[in-house]
Amino acid sequence: MPVPYRLLGISGSLRANSFSSAILAALSEATASQSSYDYADIGALPHFNQDLYVEPLPQPVQHMRDQIAAADGLVIVSPEYNHGVPGTLKNALDWVSRPHNGSPLRDKPVLIVTSSPAVTGGVRAQYQLRETIISALGRPLNTPEIVVGQVGSKVIDGKFRDSAVIDFAMAGFAALFAEIDRLAACPGAAPQAAH
Repeated sequence: MPVPYRLLGISGSLRANSFSSAILAALSEATASQSSYDYADIGALPHFNQDLYVEPLPQPVQHMRDQIAAADGLVIVSPEYNHGVPGTLKNALDWVSRPHNGSPLRDKPVLIVTSSPAVTGGVRAQYQLRETIISALGRPLNTPEIVVGQVGSKVIDGKFRDSAVIDFAMAGFAALFAEIDRLAACPGAAPQAAH
């Protein structure tokens, strides 16, 4: 039986053994009975340049836009760099945010997870991501922030090993799935009050 939800996973880090990718892998494993995942490669995108924003779009850009359009929802897992969003992730969001009313992010539910070596777990990056996604008319979920503090001690041999965070994140996934169901039942439904 096919799983009901098609999700696009986006890691905000390009490092081969990144903590964000390890967290994303653990979350996809934890939700495998309910969802199937595709994964974006934000490192393949060129730097955003308005001169390149013409048809046909650069192939990696068009591919990511198509991935977002095909997904029921997005799961973004990102580190926090210098109190903010990594430039490569912001670059990807800039590419897929246009045109403003025709972006593939429009009305797309988005679950955000951030991490940091600090105990704060990337909360500042989390709010920057929310602001950018809302600007593109996406729907970041109005749930308690899913943050991973002291992330370096929680990834062992390339695997994310914090069951408390995984358990806490399941409430966020429940909200993501509920929002996907709500939008499917009521196309054009009004945004959540928090937007």
